[in-house]
Amino acid sequence: MAQRDQDIYASKPMRGLLAAEAQALAPELQRCAGAYALQVSAIARERPPVSPMLDRWVRLHLDGGRCVGDLHTRLDEPLPFLDDAFGLVLLSHAQEVAPDPQSLLREAARVLAPGGMLVLTGMHPASGWLPWLLWRGQRGVNLESPLRIGHWLRGAELNVERVQRVGPMWPSSAVVPHHGGPLGGAYLLMARKRRQAIAPVRLRPRAIAAAPVAGLAPGARRSAAA
Repeated sequence: MAQRDQDIYASKPMRGLLAAEAQALAPELQRCAGAYALQVSAIARERPPVSPMLDRWVRLHLDGGRCVGDLHTRLDEPLPFLDDAFGLVLLSHAQEVAPDPQSLLREAARVLAPGGMLVLTGMHPASGWLPWLLWRGQRGVNLESPLRIGHWLRGAELNVERVQRVGPMWPSSAVVPHHGGPLGGAYLLMARKRRQAIAPVRLRPRAIAAAPVAGLAPGARRSAAA
C-alpha cells in the first residue's frame, strides 16, 4: 500500500488523463490573452500550455500546505499577487489536493482580471477514478463535482461558460489522449470573471440664485421696454 500511495499524478493512468485534458484545452487557450497568466498545479514540474497571446506564465505547485515554484508561499495565506493581476488562471487538479479548496478558488477569483478566464481541470467523482484513488491509498485527494465548484464560482462573481468531460472513464495504462465523451474521467471547467459595473452617480439639481439687478427694489421686475 505504501508503494501505491506515492506520486499519483506521475502514474501512467494519470499521464493519459492529463494528455486528454491538454488536447481538449489547447484550442480554448489559444484565444486567451493578457500580460500574465497563473498556473497552480498538483503536478510537480508541469509545463504550462502554449498560448501565443499570453506574454508570461507564473507557475506554482501545491506541495502539502505550501506553494512552490516561481514563488514560495503558504496556502493558509493569500496568494502574493495584486487583485486583477492575471488574464488567465489555470488550476490543474489543484483543488483536489488543496487543504481548503474554496479558499483557493476565492484567491484565484481575486487575482483574475475582470473579463479574464479561470480554467479548472480535475478528476470527476462520478467515474472509475474514485475507486482507483481509494485503491491507491489517496485519502488526501478530494474530488468535487463541477456542479458544486460552479456554485462556488458564481458566489465569487464568475460566470461558468463551459463544462466538458474528457479522458477515459476508468484508469488505463495506455497513455493515449482522447476526449472520452460524456462519461470521461476528467472534466474541464471554464468560467469568466464578470466586469464590475460602475454605478452612475445621480446629480441632484441645485437652484442657482439670480444675480441682483442694481437699482430695483426687491420683488420688482424689469419691463420689456427697458
